[in-house]
Amino acid sequence: MESRKHLILIDGSGYIFRAYHALPPMSRPDGTPVNAVYGFTSMLLKLVDDSEADWLGVIFDTARKTFRTEIFPQYKANRPPPPDDLIPQFSLIREAVSAIGLPQAELEGFEADDLIATYSKKAAADGHRVTIVSSDKDLMQLIDDNISMMDPMKNTPISYAEVQRRFGVHPNRVVDVQALAGDSTDNVPGVPGIGVKTAAELIEAYGDLDALLDQAKDIKQPKRRQNLIEFAEQARVSRELVRLEQNAPVNFGYQTFKIQKPDPRILEEFLRKQGFQSILSRLSLESADPQQLSSGEAAPERVNQELSSGYVLVQEIGTLHQWVEAAKSEGVVAVDTETDSLDSLSANLVGISLALEKPVNGFRACYIPLAHISGPAQQTLDLGGTDSEPSLAPNQLSIEQALGALNPILEDPGVLKIFHNAKYDAEVLARYGIALRSVDDTMLLSYVLDSGLHNHGMDELARVLLGRSTIKYSDVTGSGRNKITFSQVDLQQARDYAAEDADVTLALHKFFKPRLALEKMTKVYERLERPLFSVLQNMESEGVLVDSKKLIELSNDFERRIRDLGERIHQTVGREFNIASPKQLGEVLFDEMSLPGGKKGKTGAYGTGAEILEGLAAQGHELPARVLDWRQLSKLKSTYTDALINQINPETGRVHTSYSQAVASTGRLSSNDPNLQNIPIRTEDGRKIREAFIARTGYVLMSADYSQIELRLLAHVAGITALKNAFLKGEDIHAATASEVFGIAIKDLDPATRNRAKAINFGIIYGISPFGLARQLSIPQADAKSYIDEYFKRYPGVKDYMEATKTFAREHGYVTTIFGRRVHMPGILDKNPIRRNFHERAAINAPLQGAAADIIKRAMIRMPDALSAAKLNAKMLLQVHDELIFEVPENELEKTADCVRKTMESGAALSIPLVCDVGWGRSWAEAH
Repeated sequence: MESRKHLILIDGSGYIFRAYHALPPMSRPDGTPVNAVYGFTSMLLKLVDDSEADWLGVIFDTARKTFRTEIFPQYKANRPPPPDDLIPQFSLIREAVSAIGLPQAELEGFEADDLIATYSKKAAADGHRVTIVSSDKDLMQLIDDNISMMDPMKNTPISYAEVQRRFGVHPNRVVDVQALAGDSTDNVPGVPGIGVKTAAELIEAYGDLDALLDQAKDIKQPKRRQNLIEFAEQARVSRELVRLEQNAPVNFGYQTFKIQKPDPRILEEFLRKQGFQSILSRLSLESADPQQLSSGEAAPERVNQELSSGYVLVQEIGTLHQWVEAAKSEGVVAVDTETDSLDSLSANLVGISLALEKPVNGFRACYIPLAHISGPAQQTLDLGGTDSEPSLAPNQLSIEQALGALNPILEDPGVLKIFHNAKYDAEVLARYGIALRSVDDTMLLSYVLDSGLHNHGMDELARVLLGRSTIKYSDVTGSGRNKITFSQVDLQQARDYAAEDADVTLALHKFFKPRLALEKMTKVYERLERPLFSVLQNMESEGVLVDSKKLIELSNDFERRIRDLGERIHQTVGREFNIASPKQLGEVLFDEMSLPGGKKGKTGAYGTGAEILEGLAAQGHELPARVLDWRQLSKLKSTYTDALINQINPETGRVHTSYSQAVASTGRLSSNDPNLQNIPIRTEDGRKIREAFIARTGYVLMSADYSQIELRLLAHVAGITALKNAFLKGEDIHAATASEVFGIAIKDLDPATRNRAKAINFGIIYGISPFGLARQLSIPQADAKSYIDEYFKRYPGVKDYMEATKTFAREHGYVTTIFGRRVHMPGILDKNPIRRNFHERAAINAPLQGAAADIIKRAMIRMPDALSAAKLNAKMLLQVHDELIFEVPENELEKTADCVRKTMESGAALSIPLVCDVGWGRSWAEAH
């Protein structure tokens, strides 16, 4: 017998669909779709590069007709055909496998899983180790001491424990469980009324399927007993459908799956034909010597070379000038700054990295260290009580030298600078007197093209789109108590990390930028997201003045009230307990006080979320209402009054929030450090916090807020005549809706009826259900349903819009705003009805919320020029959803209000006017 070796079998068919659904649409120059080809090729190259195998084969399905369809013609009959844009990619994927130099196998009448089972069992019987690269649950029946599985997306092994968690049994009993439970996806019938959990319990009790069916008459539960007897033969047929064939008549043995180095010429030709420039660059095939490529000897080393060998430290001014001249010549350079803080307004520059398409002296990317500290990290700490300062590491250019050399390209509009999260780098460089011009941002490109599909951080994009595992920040700085600043990182490590960031940024740019035109997203990027980041940069730098004394007073007041509430809660219960502990609170509410509705989760603790407490409070229970008040005050104190005091910049006396453009899938901005968008506006305590935001002497704060913008957008996009007429006449829209829905003249409306209409108006935008409306209004669900039905009857265009939007989302996988922004909805076809309904509601709202976000962004981009043209000195400070906050000289109030209102109301040409409400005062609270 041969010595123990390793066989890797790749479930090629599974790979195809994982790749297809993981990536957005892509086309090569001739229009052929290639997103699945790209993802498949990237994953396969990475797997081959990472694996240590003696044999490796890629296994494919052939057609849907197999021996199983002869046993049961309905097998897999419910599966939809492959998407139209995937069909032409099947043959290209097989070409990819050949180009990479890997063996592949398929067999008429059998599924890929059968071939994998056959090869696996044969190799294991020969004493070898087998790894199946797939996450297909059907293959889990093969797992044993010699055969393992690896999830290719998570890059994690699928263990015995995972099989036990999923099926409740050992792998050798998975087939029996599947035979009983059936599989709706593959149309395996199973036994009615038996799911996976019950099936596992039965198999564990009786040993196997045959024993269970033989003894079915002894089962106590009548319905279960009847079904097992009646559908026994169906269970046996199901077993034949799910059991993998381990002796398929394969044409060749697993020993033929020898790994061969790819012919670089064939691989390059294939990649170039598909337009996979980023993979070419990653494999260094693009600049390979043609003679070496044809010889097939030197190129494989290029394919597998360490990426970091293409990076270099720049420690001399002459070398830096060479990189600067090369950047000028190419006109495009990727740039990244390294600093000692995540706060861009206080961060000190530690180094800069550059990456170019054409190598400089044989290197693709460089790192220019500027302020690294000499010696080991622990020696930089002053443990002896002296005033000594750590010294800079030798052989570094000074910041003045480096920026002096780099400034001609950083401020040159003729050289495109590519960043990932350009706003951060722009704010850092601005502190050193550099005003960036001509910038692209790969984070924003990713956001515009793939919003809703994945996150937009560099590490994740590199992994998902480029197949690269990047060096993480914590890899070089450590974490926890041993964490060091980047200035303390060894120069060689800093080079590999920083230069890789620039290198990856350049590769991402080559991946994203051509897609803008192909997918018709150029306007969204060029006219909305790219120009906005410099506006946000200025707002963040300006900050907003806060009254620290007011915050301290509020914090003390909140502390007193929290303490009083806590005492009252403990008195009500009759003992002390930790109010902040959901577990202890649940036991008090549902065990000790026997309040209704207690439900335990997977951890065994009762749910005590806000919805549960609000429901109990609405029923008149005092304790849940007090706990809600206690939580609200505690959150306001910790999140705002205490936190804001600590976040006041000592140099400016202001709080400087940071805006993120690439977080909310709908296009909305998010605010953090601190988050100023979630301060409650409808509560007295929330307004008190806003009183602490003030204007400097001689100025006031001005608030400009779009009035009911999402309802106006609904009336516009859905073409609802009654709503449009109400807006055109300037009527109270909620009163108009109440009049329509409840059949009451506007003059006879009471406030409660108007509020019901208001809840319906805003609820409809978010696809509210009768249950949700009933809960919100504290009315019977039947009444809520009748309100919604009447609303749709009065405004039929709303229902039409909602259904058309959901249909579009199902067909395309995304929805669009009136400005062309795409919001992807990958969960719109989820088989779980709860999750699917959630995504359907999100699809209804996204075009409206997204359009509202686009409109205020358009206004923000135009605002600085509008104020400047009017010779006004107002500064835009904050954006909170549909509202902008300005600091305005007192003597320019009226002119500024007119300018701001005009600019915001011209943010979009709708069939009904946009209306902007403007107010001002000494504080943010007064401005409303």
